[in-house]
Amino acid sequence: MRIGELRFERGIFLAPMEDVSDRPFRRVCRRLGADMVTTEFVSSEALIRKVARSHGKIRLADDEHPVGIQLYGNREEALVEAARVSERAGPDVIDINFGCPVKKVACKGAGSGLLREPELLLRLTEAVVRAVSLPVTVKTRLGWDDSSIVIVDLAKRLEDVGVAALTLHARTRKQMFKGEAAWEWIGRVKQAVSIPVIGNGDVRTPADVARMFETTGCDAVMIGRAAIGNPWIFPRAKAYLRTGIDPGPPERAEQVAVFMEQLREAVREKEERKAVLEMRKHLSAILRGEPNISEVRAEALQQTSVEGVRDVLARYLAGREPVGVCG
Repeated sequence: MRIGELRFERGIFLAPMEDVSDRPFRRVCRRLGADMVTTEFVSSEALIRKVARSHGKIRLADDEHPVGIQLYGNREEALVEAARVSERAGPDVIDINFGCPVKKVACKGAGSGLLREPELLLRLTEAVVRAVSLPVTVKTRLGWDDSSIVIVDLAKRLEDVGVAALTLHARTRKQMFKGEAAWEWIGRVKQAVSIPVIGNGDVRTPADVARMFETTGCDAVMIGRAAIGNPWIFPRAKAYLRTGIDPGPPERAEQVAVFMEQLREAVREKEERKAVLEMRKHLSAILRGEPNISEVRAEALQQTSVEGVRDVLARYLAGREPVGVCG
């Protein structure tokens, strides 16, 4: 599989997720084995207006390559200018989001909302392809709803305008994240185009990664929500593809150590309270499923400082003995 000059063999990618796929998390996922990562989606309008938060999203670290910057918008001039701004940030790929289902995006004619206007979607894509020298990829869904599944024809036309690869979340916009992803459509798209097709949706375990490759013929698999608080899914999935055996997650102490490393990096980039609050989703996922964990989990999620989180987790790991094992 090739995307421009990038080469992958059964690649496993981290999905772009708002308020999740920030730089610290992308770096952890790359270090642990994700073959490629993508930024949180960035509003083209905010980027060209030089909104600080949007420009912060496209700031990349040297050790996270290959990395894509994902943009969204529905105005050609803004999307083209934002793509050029993003190209100067040094990513390997420019990705366009035509799949976000949330109301504030889709119902304003961006993200998956553009699935109702395929001609505009294609015009926007072609304009970006012409504007930048980097490979341009697209992430999208099956269609707006079950009565308007357009993805096979749309994929062919996206290939015709120069898209280098297509990521398909195998749900409609109406489904949001409910119901089952219809993986058979990934296979149909793969049969219809010659560009790489990346499968996405309901990939929760290493076995799911293998099953998606086997049943759809896709070129790569993209993992989204299952990676939250679980970056170990990447090395586990790679081991499973090699051996058919899932080695499972690392020991809890190692999980906590990686979490604290990610948290400290986030604090270096953001105000401490904000970083701690944003990391709650990862911490909650790490602690989920442990026996008699509810009290520890509740206490940890109440913290607003790195020291507070560290102390709670240190006591937890040491059987409530206050020793500084978290660093």
